[in-house]
Amino acid sequence: MSDPRFAQLAEVLTGFSTHLKKGERVLIDAFDIPDAFVIELVRAARRQGALPYVNIQRARSTRELLQGAEAAQYETSAAVELQRMQKMQAYIAVRGSDNIFETSDVPSARVQLVAKIMKPVLDHRVNKTKWVVLRWPSPAMAQQANMSTEAFEDFFFRVCTFDYHRYGPGMKALETLMNKTDRVHLKGPGTDLRFSIKGIGAEACGGAHNIPDGEVFSCPVKDSVEGTITYNAPTVYLGTAFDHIKLTFRQGRIVEATSNNTKRLNEILDTDPGARYVGEFALGFNPHIKEPMRDILFDEKIAGSFHFTPGQAYERAGNGNKSSVHWDMVSIQRPEYGGGEIWFDDKLIRKDGLFVPKALQKLNPSELLKKG
Repeated sequence: MSDPRFAQLAEVLTGFSTHLKKGERVLIDAFDIPDAFVIELVRAARRQGALPYVNIQRARSTRELLQGAEAAQYETSAAVELQRMQKMQAYIAVRGSDNIFETSDVPSARVQLVAKIMKPVLDHRVNKTKWVVLRWPSPAMAQQANMSTEAFEDFFFRVCTFDYHRYGPGMKALETLMNKTDRVHLKGPGTDLRFSIKGIGAEACGGAHNIPDGEVFSCPVKDSVEGTITYNAPTVYLGTAFDHIKLTFRQGRIVEATSNNTKRLNEILDTDPGARYVGEFALGFNPHIKEPMRDILFDEKIAGSFHFTPGQAYERAGNGNKSSVHWDMVSIQRPEYGGGEIWFDDKLIRKDGLFVPKALQKLNPSELLKKG
């Protein structure tokens, strides 16, 4: 018997997130998730009048392919996958795995090779389709979140089926403000960073591309970033865990990078020239997500957080930076994490994780979770 929450979430993904329409083709990319949820997605897509296609993937099989990855092999895969993606109007990816470190022992050169070859597929999906991605709850995720499996599942479905319409007024006000902002100053423990977002634009994200969601993103003018930033949320990238990442910028470029694994950090940042420049700056405000769990789709939405992302910029609200890396690194500014401030053009916008201007206070947790 299918969990009734499966159908509720499937409706969010095919309705609110991707707005599937009659006759549209949607690719459902299912990574290690229950067949019952894949079936609910197929049924929900059909109820919208769309034509669903399903691709089943398994993490352990993917790891084995990566271990012996050859350029010719993945060039063929890229050609096939790009042709398929070009036939789709929408894309829904649900990614579940009991081991987030499944690919941690794959040589970095192999991972970088595959990322470079497959990048056109990713670019087309991001820029040319309606898409949404999310993780699937598992005992491993519950362990990452320091919760019981049952408690985490309840948390997961509560977060993912949140009424995202509640973001509307506050999120629009933040997007409007970022659109007309020039100078940004980030302050906090180990962080004193300045940059410009003038002319870049901003995009509000309230459930259309990620579930869970809750951010507004922009991007620094490529060569404008100056200073140092320290990230207090742990992260996983390419199967490797990182803590205490600290980056120093000069004229937009990362000139010094340290962490608990400084060698591997710099290997990733040396993937290509664009990996040492920043492709995204965003403020997170999901009221249900408070603590990091090494899952970026959750962590980048943490209430009172921001992320500052080395690597590829989006076409919308981007600075043109190109890279096969897009690494969302997160810092939380609530008091229990050391606090912090965000200033736009010398005006205090957020202090210790709470928005200050009246129009933006609608994005503070107390307002978003208010009943009625």
